[in-house]
Amino acid sequence: MGNRKIEIMDTTLRDGEQTSGVSFSVSEKLTIAQLLLEELRVDRVEVASARVSQGELDCVKAVAAWAADNGCLDRIEVLAFVDNGLSIGWMEQAGVRVQNLLTKGSLNHLTHQLRKTPQQHFDEIATVIDLAAKKGIRSNVYLEDWSNGMRHSPEYVLQYLDFLALQPIDRIMLPDTLGVLTPTETAAFIGTLRARYPQIHLDFHAHNDYDLGTANVLEAVKAGIDGLHLTVNGMGERAGNAPLASAVAAINDLLDDAEVNIKESAIYTVSKLVENFSGVRIPTNKPIVGDNVFTQTAGIHADGDNKNNLYFNDLLPERFGRKRKYALGKTSGKANIEKNLQELGLKLNEEDLKKVTQRVIELGDKKENVTTEDLPYIISDVLANNVHEEQISVESYVLTHAKGLRPSATIAVRINGKLFEEHAQGDGQFDAFMNALTMAYSKNDIRLPGLIDYNVRIAPGSSSDALCETTITWQAGKRTFSTRGLDSDQTVSAIKATQKMLNAIRQETRGTRPEPV
Repeated sequence: MGNRKIEIMDTTLRDGEQTSGVSFSVSEKLTIAQLLLEELRVDRVEVASARVSQGELDCVKAVAAWAADNGCLDRIEVLAFVDNGLSIGWMEQAGVRVQNLLTKGSLNHLTHQLRKTPQQHFDEIATVIDLAAKKGIRSNVYLEDWSNGMRHSPEYVLQYLDFLALQPIDRIMLPDTLGVLTPTETAAFIGTLRARYPQIHLDFHAHNDYDLGTANVLEAVKAGIDGLHLTVNGMGERAGNAPLASAVAAINDLLDDAEVNIKESAIYTVSKLVENFSGVRIPTNKPIVGDNVFTQTAGIHADGDNKNNLYFNDLLPERFGRKRKYALGKTSGKANIEKNLQELGLKLNEEDLKKVTQRVIELGDKKENVTTEDLPYIISDVLANNVHEEQISVESYVLTHAKGLRPSATIAVRINGKLFEEHAQGDGQFDAFMNALTMAYSKNDIRLPGLIDYNVRIAPGSSSDALCETTITWQAGKRTFSTRGLDSDQTVSAIKATQKMLNAIRQETRGTRPEPV
């Protein structure tokens, strides 16, 4: 016999949209629904709640029209209410044909929110289900607060399920509405219902308030659940719902007798799209889809991967359309650098590799962001930096820029062992720095080269905290030469380039012509 098929119902567009501040437009909701069904291959999509707003009605109409044209209207579902047929009318207007009827799954909710007896509630539910059937609408039934119902009023839950077992419905949906279940309880509660109702299709809907959503999903599957409700990026009210990416990966890797129809390679693409549409950023350490989860940071890990993939597990990034990365920072070792150089098609000798590694570690200590794309700049900076002996150094500086006042610079520069302090103003911070530097050198009867070109660039695709490389071209008499500086601050990188120029002209005065550095 083959593995048990677990249905996946994605509720990003309904329950996920209850994330604070999230509201999808018509085009966004349609695009997400299409990707969920066609690319990610979920079995069903819960797209909205009935009777919320005109905008929601427009969204559902668009999704239903597309689904009807593409033969998947029966996979589009809407949360409906026991409201004397008002939700049914709304669904007819929207063009959808499956309702997920919200009912009370605990005696506490029934008694204090509806203030009705179980029989009154059951009678009203039967009426709604019957009306839906007459309108050609199929029914699934949610038992809201089911988890607390099983904890505190199991007799009511079993009485209710005995009633539902006789109704013309497709699925009974068991939500941990407040995210309170432990894995042990999940296994016990679902196991009890599976044994009592072996022929009924049961769905489990996990919330993540204790960060147990994925663990509870696994226990639900082991206990015999037929379907799961999940959301992209774990979106949802409060702490969110069980995340689709984690649940799917865990089922595929950790359970031998169950499988899902999800296309893993599409998970990351859909995740990033939902992130962009919702405006809810994915934590960098979010399993499967976070920016850092396939990044090795420690040098010993990169070394182990070089030797026999010692730090790999079954969660290979290629499964999810991603690539493994090796972070560059204070914990980097030569193996990290080599891995990143391989990406760029570069190779360094052992001595140069040590120098570049040390420079990356120094930048990491300063909490600067270093990327693979930064490496060519770092290599250029480090290796060129060794062309000249550093005898002249800018010891310290203060740069100011205030509205209504000219930028100014106060610097301390050590020239041939002697410290000079100067203050000057300029048209910008670097201009003020150069004016102060010129004053210091004039006291030594040295004329600085003229600045004839100034170029700043950052690695393509970098963010605002990326390293920038400043290349300055100088003219000394009839000769020109260039120096480079590297830093996350543009002005500081220019100052570093200038310090290299100062050492270059010192070499020239001693008979060595300056070369590009």
